Amino acid sequence: MATYGVLGVGAIARAIVTGLCHGVADPPSIVLSPRGAATAAELAERFPTVQVATENQAVVDSSDVVVICLRTADAPLLAELEWRPDHVVVSATAALGMSRLLELVAPAAKACRSVPMPPVADRAGLTAVHPPLTEARELFHRLGETLEVEDVAAYEALSATSATLAGFFEYLSTQADWLEGRGIAPTDARRYVAAIYAGALTSLRGAAAPDFAGLAGEYATPGGVNEQVAGELREAGAFAALERALDGALARLAT
Repeated sequence: MATYGVLGVGAIARAIVTGLCHGVADPPSIVLSPRGAATAAELAERFPTVQVATENQAVVDSSDVVVICLRTADAPLLAELEWRPDHVVVSATAALGMSRLLELVAPAAKACRSVPMPPVADRAGLTAVHPPLTEARELFHRLGETLEVEDVAAYEALSATSATLAGFFEYLSTQADWLEGRGIAPTDARRYVAAIYAGALTSLRGAAAPDFAGLAGEYATPGGVNEQVAGELREAGAFAALERALDGALARLAT
């Protein structure tokens, strides 16, 4: 079984390690970088097969597959490390194209880009990978499913949609704040909004190809309040604004 190294230990790294180890009979060996020390220490305390290296080079030296979860601005530090030709590199760093990635990790030549998201912690992720790579498939199949993408433009479009989560949670926060403004206790407001969406989204888990437009139609009873709210958002340009935001994300991610 491969030993995984993780460079950069933030929220996504935490989700990956949790999915690989929590409740697993035979979890892999994982070596974490000291970047994100508090999270790394917590994971090492929770899982016996996880350890924290003293430096980034020690992560690379002791790993077969290195998962890069660094911020884009920190990617140049990869060039400061000594890589082996047999290393496999799986990058989860946004806006780091293949040519630049391979330049930074040379002489390692087996590499790919990926978009792991928080559901990998529950082994319920669908992780886009470009280009297809056996070791990445094996990794992300442990964490749910893998969507292998040959075309770089398609991969970058998928990456852009993953940038909508912050906006989604702000959408929920706006509703909770609105309820608070009408006298609902903050805890109750957030619990209520969370329950609405958790219930609605449960039906999507495991669906092969959800019909989002059809679901919107089911909730939008003719003449009903759901139809009214959706219509007002559409007329105000909310959905067109989302498309423009996705175009902007894609322009930034395209490399």
